[in-house]
Amino acid sequence: MKILITGSNGLLGQKLVDQLLKKQIPFLATSKGENRNPNCPETGYAQMDISKTSQVSSVLTDFQPTAVIHTAAITNVDYCESNVKECQLINVTSTQILFQASKQIGAQFIALSTDFVFDGLKGNYKETDTPNPLNVYAQSKLDAEKLIQNGATDDWAIVRTIIVFGRGQNLSRSNIVLWAKEALESGKELNIIDDQFRAPTWADDLAWACIQIALLNKKGVYHISGPETFSIYELVLRIANFLNLETKKLNKTTSESLNQAAKRPPRTGFNLSKAHSEIGYKPMLFEESLKLLF
Repeated sequence: MKILITGSNGLLGQKLVDQLLKKQIPFLATSKGENRNPNCPETGYAQMDISKTSQVSSVLTDFQPTAVIHTAAITNVDYCESNVKECQLINVTSTQILFQASKQIGAQFIALSTDFVFDGLKGNYKETDTPNPLNVYAQSKLDAEKLIQNGATDDWAIVRTIIVFGRGQNLSRSNIVLWAKEALESGKELNIIDDQFRAPTWADDLAWACIQIALLNKKGVYHISGPETFSIYELVLRIANFLNLETKKLNKTTSESLNQAAKRPPRTGFNLSKAHSEIGYKPMLFEESLKLLF
């Protein structure tokens, strides 16, 4: 078993590196720029621009991975709304390039996707539920899913996930849980939406699931998230209560008041039955993960 990771400087990429090191599974971590993860040995890192076909082909051919775990993406939903071509290039075209290169060397292709492929009218989504994306980012991830599913091979898995959180090194973006802690500690008035419901996912759990899918050579779509679905307001409130922080300045508001560029699904959350039965996925409860985070 040899695993190649894209987006290794990101939160999930760093967690994959940590767990592969512990499991002593050979890997090659890749990102577009220099290695920003001090836990990742330089001997296990290569710069790779996933939009460059020849570069991707060269790196994969040289390393000959058993599996490719593709985490790299533009995930800023509002940015994608006004940068459609860039979103398409990174989230769709680059996925196609990686998928073709993986297929050529016989490597399993594991791609990360999102709960946003759904319209959020139902919640508790199963892998077999019909997607209906509401924004450019979500459409790009669904387009990537479709090209994989129609790729004349069954040697792939799609891992959909929800609000990934945790702590990493030199990250280009924070995540909602770390933001909430800092915002609460600042003592400022906070207006938090109470009409969007999600199942926040501990990054370590997600990394474990991705590796397990690779080790077991599983195929198809998997829903991987935290086990509890609650509103963004409740998320912030639970962090405040966990850390014994003041909540008097915590106010409920609506998504409409934020005037965001991209429309979000009101309620997602996943049915995790398939992941539980097929790969033994047992995610932590929210407060259990907070104990490890803080």
